[in-house]
Amino acid sequence: MSFANSHEIVTNQDGLNENLDEIVAKHLKHTFKKPYQQHSIDGFKAVEIQIGQVNKPVIFDSCCGVGDSTVKLAKLHPDHFVIGMDKSGHRLNKNEAYEQHGVDNFMLLRTDLNDFWRLALEAQLKIDKHFILYPNPWPKAKHIQRRWHGSAVFPTIVALGGELEMRSNWRLYLDEFSQALSLVGKESSVVEFSPEETITPFERKYQASGQALFKLTSEL
Repeated sequence: MSFANSHEIVTNQDGLNENLDEIVAKHLKHTFKKPYQQHSIDGFKAVEIQIGQVNKPVIFDSCCGVGDSTVKLAKLHPDHFVIGMDKSGHRLNKNEAYEQHGVDNFMLLRTDLNDFWRLALEAQLKIDKHFILYPNPWPKAKHIQRRWHGSAVFPTIVALGGELEMRSNWRLYLDEFSQALSLVGKESSVVEFSPEETITPFERKYQASGQALFKLTSEL
């Protein structure tokens, strides 16, 4: 990430990325065919088994970092099963043993979301809610295709459905995602908000430093 001392985003963009519409249109036209990694396939099979055993509506907590948000979402949604996913095993391993959290309606998984989301869609896995909290902003204009709305997996995020909630301390990221959603006929709203209780370490840090926080919601 590129941050100033106060953890604020430093970007060379003045507004929505000028290539956004063209990039989204390209990804809508061409199927994302990158081969799956074996660990992603194995992880998804483990998730399917867990979902079958708990028999609860599913929540995705994508880019969950150390998994704090996953635990808090599990507490907030006791009637759901929350799957926290991150590509970093190092981050996930910082979490304590599951039973120490007082809830058991969640699991943490190291996976490549580019794989996992497509596997979930192929398996017609139904999700109730999808949280993507404080994704890496990739603030340089040339890195637009590393943001989720500029990536080849964006159509899959939309197709997975559910109630999407994204949070960021960079409104432009969410405004771009909202624009990408509009290109596929999905309505969304982006608002500034102040959480009563922070649910990720980044959210806690940003709020403590006095930064504005933003939230996108959309019924996919």
